[in-house]
Amino acid sequence: YQEKLEDRNNIIERERKRSDDLLLNILPAMVAEELKLHGKAKARSYASVSILFADFKGFSKLASSLAPEQLVALLDDVFGKFDAIVRHHRLEKIKTIGDSYMCAGGLPEVSDDHAERMVRAALDMQHYLKGNHHFEARIGIHSGPVVAGVVGTDKFVYDVWGDTVNQAARLETAGEVGRVAISKRTKELLPDSFVAEPAGTFEAKNIGLMERYFVRQGS
Repeated sequence: YQEKLEDRNNIIERERKRSDDLLLNILPAMVAEELKLHGKAKARSYASVSILFADFKGFSKLASSLAPEQLVALLDDVFGKFDAIVRHHRLEKIKTIGDSYMCAGGLPEVSDDHAERMVRAALDMQHYLKGNHHFEARIGIHSGPVVAGVVGTDKFVYDVWGDTVNQAARLETAGEVGRVAISKRTKELLPDSFVAEPAGTFEAKNIGLMERYFVRQGS
């Protein structure tokens, strides 16, 4: 009887760990713990975070020339590499939408160096893509306030909202392939070891004129 009880407890423990690991793969650890304890996670406001969007050039053309299985395999490979870069720089992956990749820095745990870590990650992504024969990307980053949390009850996700998100998306759209476009606010948060080249202003949909810079690591 004791052996059967121990076996059952071991099975329960293994299943609990599998469940926890799955939850941690979907949500930030802090949010997952809150969800386990209270059955829901409160939305929180953050005064300063950095948001990154990356989008691939000519994805529709590539998609039309490959079998669906091949295309998904290529996306899985490149997004897996992006995931590793994001983990390395202690950032939070938010989601992928088609061929678009989104991540955030400075949440759910607040930090002061989120812009620097985000830009380093973006430069690492572009460096990796130089050796990738299938994809080239535009990357845009903006820093500012957001609200973050979990919405819904079915297939819930951790997401972020606010004008900061919209501005990061606009910077990506107005960016150049192979480069990292950042806003004036993100530039102001970076240390002097980065070189930010002015790239003029552009008309951002539903926002107005935005200043744009292309950033690189200094010597």
